[in-house]
Parts: sequence; C-alpha cells; structure tokens
Amino acid sequence: MNSALPKRPVRQRPRPSQSTHFAFPGVAAFVTLHPHKTGRHIPSVNFYAQLIQSLESGAPFALGVISGVKGSSPQKQGAKALFFMDGTIVGTMGGGCLEAEIQERARLVQHTGNPATFDLVLDHDFGWDDGLICGGRVSGHIIPNAQKAAAIWRELDRPAKVRTWGIDSQNAIRWAETDATSTEWLYRETVAPPCQLWIAGSGHVAQAVAPIARSLEFDVAVFDDRPSLANAHHFPEPTEFHVGDWDSILQESLPSQSTFGLIVTRGHNRDALVLREWIRRPFAFLGMIGSRRKKRIIFEQFIKDGIATEAQLEQVACPVGLEIGAVSVGEIATSIAAQLVEIRADKVYNRPRK
Repeated sequence: MNSALPKRPVRQRPRPSQSTHFAFPGVAAFVTLHPHKTGRHIPSVNFYAQLIQSLESGAPFALGVISGVKGSSPQKQGAKALFFMDGTIVGTMGGGCLEAEIQERARLVQHTGNPATFDLVLDHDFGWDDGLICGGRVSGHIIPNAQKAAAIWRELDRPAKVRTWGIDSQNAIRWAETDATSTEWLYRETVAPPCQLWIAGSGHVAQAVAPIARSLEFDVAVFDDRPSLANAHHFPEPTEFHVGDWDSILQESLPSQSTFGLIVTRGHNRDALVLREWIRRPFAFLGMIGSRRKKRIIFEQFIKDGIATEAQLEQVACPVGLEIGAVSVGEIATSIAAQLVEIRADKVYNRPRK
C-alpha cells in the first residue's frame, strides 16, 4: 500500500532546545524527536558501500529517494538516504529542513510498514526557519524495511557489469532490466562499474590526485618507471601499479569500463611519450598537465610528424583541470578532480546539468 502522506499546515519548526512529539494515526506510540540527540548523519562517499555497512548492523531502515525535481533544489534526482529509527541518516537528501521533513516521514513509514510518497515545494513558507528559499519542487518515495533487498544492494556495491534496479508500482525494490518497458516504474537507476583513472607519473601531483579520485569512486592505476615512488607507501589502497620502462608499460590494454587518462610525469619529454601512445586509445577523457606554451609546442610537433590529427588533439585537456586559480599541489589536484567529476557526469552518467 502506497500512502501519500497528508500535507500539514505550515508550522514553526522547533528550536534546538525543544523536543517535539507527533502522534501518527495507526501508531500506538508517540515519536519523539530530539534535535540534538538523534543519531549520526553519515554522508555517502559511496552510497552502496555505506549501504552494505548498514546491512551489517542488522538494524532495519527506510530508503528515501528523490525521483523528481522541478526548478531549484538542494539535491538532484537520484539522491538517496537511509533512515534509521535511532535518527541515524546514511547519505543525504539535501540537508536542512528538507531532509528533516523526509526523515520525519520515514519514521512514520518504518512504524506503519507502509511506503509513502512526498511532494514538497521548497519555498519560504516550507523552510523559513532554515532560510530555505530554493523555490523548486522535490518529489520522491520512502520504502520501509529496505534492508530486505540485501541481495540487490550487495551486487550494486561494486557491480561487475551495468545493472539497473528500480521501485515498481507496488513499491517493491527489484531488478529493472528484463521488463523495463512492460512494468510501471516509480523509480529506476542504472549503476555501472567504477570508472578507472590511469595516472602516468607518480610525483607530487599524482600522489595528491589519487586519494581524491579514490574518494570519488574511481579505481586508480599508476604508471611510472620509478618503483621508489610508484608504490603503496605513496598511494592509497587499493591502487594498481604498472612499473617498468615506459615503452613496455604503455602497451597495457584499457579495461572494459570507462577509463580516464591523466598525464603528469616528471618532464615534457615523458609527457609527450605517454601522449603519443594514449592519444590512440578510446579514453573517456585524457588530460595532460602543463602550460599553454607546452601544449602548443607538443601539439604542433605531433601534427608535423603525423602522430595525431588536430581533431584528436582537440580531445586532450591541456592544461588539465578546471580554471579555479590553482597554485599549490593540493589546489591543482582539486581542480583536476573536479574536471574528472564533470566529465564523468556528462559522458558516463549522462546527468543533466543546468
């Protein structure tokens, strides 16, 4: 049974020192919210990895998912969170009063065992206490006892192939690949294996980019001819290493999943050597560190020698990284990571951007 929870009149939200009691129809007990005494909020680095950890706790939880967004909102379609009865939230639906409202409804869903929908207008009346004036509209679904879909969640953590799951018209969580058109789906999501990031070079920039990329759910592989740097002492686990002479290690075949290439070796000659090989590969993205002058010299030489065409070279991001005025190694790594996320959202996830 899917129940769209009734809209309540606008009310003043409790101040941090208050506790608020709500009585729900069909629920024997009161639900008590203590603004500063509820459980933890665990933002998701990898939502499905966090979901697996939540399963290990043995505690039941509701799944909240945003299935529709109109206008401006603090989160996008596909945002998800797990809601536990002790107040713990894993993931995020956008924070603030939006998340607090969905959490409140999720507690009711867990008490009754009945799934629910939400359709919230994020105007001044809804979120005046938190200053939420996005002006958009957010809709979605809350499914009780989502831990029962454990078999699906475990496969989505690190899928070996592209998988699609969904919430059907009966509010059941199940695979959505075989009857994608014949079933009325309330929500569907496709999950692909993690993208690979191949880093040529193991110096300061490579060492700064790798942990950020890992936190952004990239599988990282490092290529270099220096075993003293290309090792687990300088890079986070698990990082894959290809160490040896450049001519040999650059023959490595691309994996089946989408792969991003980053060239940050210790010199222009080695950068050009790597680019000469990698420009022929079907990378989802290929970037090279360096100045515009370096780009012009290398690119002109490649065209003159017939190594690459102008069209091929136009696909290489050099200087790599978004323009954020980066100077330090950490800032440069951040600008590179931001560009990786941007390209992945466009080319791999096909996420709409405003």
